[in-house]
Amino acid sequence: MLIPPDMRYKQGMPKPINKTCNSFREFYPYYLSEHQNRTCRRLHFAGSLLVLLIIAVSIVLAQLLWLLLLPVTGYGFAWAGHFFFEHNRPATFSHPFYSLLGDWVMFRDMLIGRIPL
Repeated sequence: MLIPPDMRYKQGMPKPINKTCNSFREFYPYYLSEHQNRTCRRLHFAGSLLVLLIIAVSIVLAQLLWLLLLPVTGYGFAWAGHFFFEHNRPATFSHPFYSLLGDWVMFRDMLIGRIPL
């Protein structure tokens, strides 16, 4: 599979980790290196916040079908950030579980001010 030039490894970037991560602790620094663009991070934050809002509203209104919007909302915002602003390939494609966990850890880190919004 050919990777478009704007999604390839660039000089000075951390090298992508291999397919077998031993821990999330190893993965998270790489994950953060893939989210250096502020707009990309903000889109991740907005998508995660909307996911939480959809969950709350669907429970309060007993509209569980609204939960079907979760993947579209969460991934839609995040992938737009990667494709249009960060210009890299989302980690979801190579590390789906660590990437999902990374989204929520980064959300928390932005919420408490550890990572600039």
